[in-house]
Amino acid sequence: MKRKFLAVLLLLGLLGTVLCGCGGGSADKTPEGGQTSGSNEPAAQPAETRANEITVGIAQDLDESLDPHVAVAAGTKEVMFNVFEGLVKPTPDGDLIPAVASAFTSDAATYTFTLREGVKFHNGDPVEMGDVIYSIDRNRLPGESGAEPLIPALAAIQSMEAEGDTLTITLDQPNNEFLSYLTLAILPEDYDGQDTAPVGTGPFKFVSRAAQDNIVLERFEDYWGQGAYLDKVTFKIIENSDSILMSLQSGAVDLFAHLTSTQAAQLGDEFNIEEGTMNLVQAMYLNHAEKPFDDVRVRQALCYAIDRQQILDLAFDGYGSLIGSSMYPAFGKYFDDSLTNYYTYDVEKAKSLLADAGYPDGFSMTITVPSNYQPHIDTAQVIVEQLKEVGVTAEIQLVEWGSWLSDVYAGRQYQATVVGVDASTMTARALLERFSSTAGNNFINYNDSEYDAFFQEAVSAADDAAQTAAYKQAEANLTKNAANVYIQDLADLVAVRKGLEGVRFYPIYVLDLSGIRYTA
Repeated sequence: MKRKFLAVLLLLGLLGTVLCGCGGGSADKTPEGGQTSGSNEPAAQPAETRANEITVGIAQDLDESLDPHVAVAAGTKEVMFNVFEGLVKPTPDGDLIPAVASAFTSDAATYTFTLREGVKFHNGDPVEMGDVIYSIDRNRLPGESGAEPLIPALAAIQSMEAEGDTLTITLDQPNNEFLSYLTLAILPEDYDGQDTAPVGTGPFKFVSRAAQDNIVLERFEDYWGQGAYLDKVTFKIIENSDSILMSLQSGAVDLFAHLTSTQAAQLGDEFNIEEGTMNLVQAMYLNHAEKPFDDVRVRQALCYAIDRQQILDLAFDGYGSLIGSSMYPAFGKYFDDSLTNYYTYDVEKAKSLLADAGYPDGFSMTITVPSNYQPHIDTAQVIVEQLKEVGVTAEIQLVEWGSWLSDVYAGRQYQATVVGVDASTMTARALLERFSSTAGNNFINYNDSEYDAFFQEAVSAADDAAQTAAYKQAEANLTKNAANVYIQDLADLVAVRKGLEGVRFYPIYVLDLSGIRYTA
């Protein structure tokens, strides 16, 4: 009966517009003047007059700084994946292949790279060894006033020796994951404009940016490898969910990733819908420095109080993959499916744990959610209704994305938040390091000595099997201690206008446009 009641509420809109898929836009954000954008957009051009370019819709602006080494938001990395490359780069299958380097060898403690001949930056300068060393040093050395390195894992570098076009990197101990960190962008050493006019080596080059409106990329004609098929890509920022459909249907937008199932169903025959996964850990993240979330019994009670399958069914039409810890299925060997159903929906058990913790009548809490991510809003709305069953009164506080980054992620001024956390590199460490007690990005303030020990065992392991086992122990620790209320890896529905092809899904959160092309 409860399931039917919630479904009715959702359909009536009492829980908000039912949209799912990360980046689906904010349903209640309207431009000045009260008009929603998209109604006056130009119609699609016929094939014989169409330029070799597309417009891609995105639901949020990028970070204020476009410097790839300091960008925080997953959406920024998703777009700028097309502009930057490292010594190596990932493939859709999860392999790492040469990029700025033409070849590499390793024995887990020593890595040798041969720079690719003829690679150019977008400003026309050739890539030289000094640029590579500068880029690595910028990420591995402590920042000002001894701040944590941008990529702490690179602190394992004991030495870098360059001879001609060969770079040899020696680590202080073997590291099976190290190669993944060398996907970091190679940047020109003597260039200081990365914040506003980024320069990389990728198949697309940056052209312009209009804040809160668009980002324009163009095909880089001197790209060292298989160049992009399109001449130009314009990323159009569309934060209003109603405008997403209008922009697609009017012909103003040709491709939009992270659509909701509702949006996808309404598009009609002009689009193909490609389905993948977002490669995110969506959860209700809890601030352990705030009462009552410092009590493991309260956190466990919340896990039992949430019916995750009901969230998928009501808000996402059944799309999505349930998860039970801070790892998503695309990470293969590191994903422990036995944790997925560690907590089963059990209202009475949740009430009992709350009573044991001193909250027999429940408590009140605030869930802070970024207003431009409709799937997280939808998830939070269902959670609010479910928590009522155990006496917990939850209120949703919608904030702009910039405020979420500054106040929740950086400032840790929140009680709970519903978001998706991605992996910047194809490593288990990228997802799990943030929960170490000393990690600068440990925004939930998790502090558990056993977890720290498991994590250190994993990053120090020279044997791959031992490392994998230690990472799984760390994941199990997060689950048993109910570090967060884990929900799902969201499905990724991508609308592609018919006549276009080449969408590729990766095991990390990126949108690769280099293979997109017109078929007619």
